Amino acid sequence: MSVTLIIIVVTVIVSVAAWNNYSLMDRWIMNPYQIAKRGQYYRLITSGFLHADWGHLFFNMLSLYFFGGFIEQVFGMLFGNSGPIYMIGFYLVAILVSDIPSFLKHRTDSGYNSLGASGGVAAIVFAGILFRPLTEICLYFALCIPGFIFGALYLAYSYYESRRGLGRVNHDAHFYGALFGVLFMIIAYPPALPSFFEQIASWRLF
Repeated sequence: MSVTLIIIVVTVIVSVAAWNNYSLMDRWIMNPYQIAKRGQYYRLITSGFLHADWGHLFFNMLSLYFFGGFIEQVFGMLFGNSGPIYMIGFYLVAILVSDIPSFLKHRTDSGYNSLGASGGVAAIVFAGILFRPLTEICLYFALCIPGFIFGALYLAYSYYESRRGLGRVNHDAHFYGALFGVLFMIIAYPPALPSFFEQIASWRLF
């Protein structure tokens, strides 16, 4: 079984278990106040395996499935037999990094909670976009646009919504998870950046 499928299976199991056991959800959800007050830093990771409902879980795991296999191949190319370990580490660190801004922003707010794999998934998706910016990404299985255009719109939207601070979606996790994915890959494989711009330069609308 691939690393991507293992992550998906574990995430589904944990999410479903938490829906049926509120104490588990309460202990593992990302609550910045509890982290700051009680030093429960594990929540920065465990929250990435929790989801609010089936729709939230399905969308995140579907996105992970579509991009995870390719990124596994990239890690195999870069790190050989250690590729699966790096893949798991990359995903977990992405979840951690994507949660830190929310933790700092809301650490005095006892009522704030956040959950979901979006930070880790965004890192995987944007790592894929860096290597294959012209691959089309379909929104709601209808409108399909090149990955680099989707990426730019996604970052702009996430940043804007984060500044507004409305709704229940943790846009900071989306934004910083995506940035982490791109920056990590550039550091791990510097030729990825010039290749990205070369591919974009070859793109034509018609």
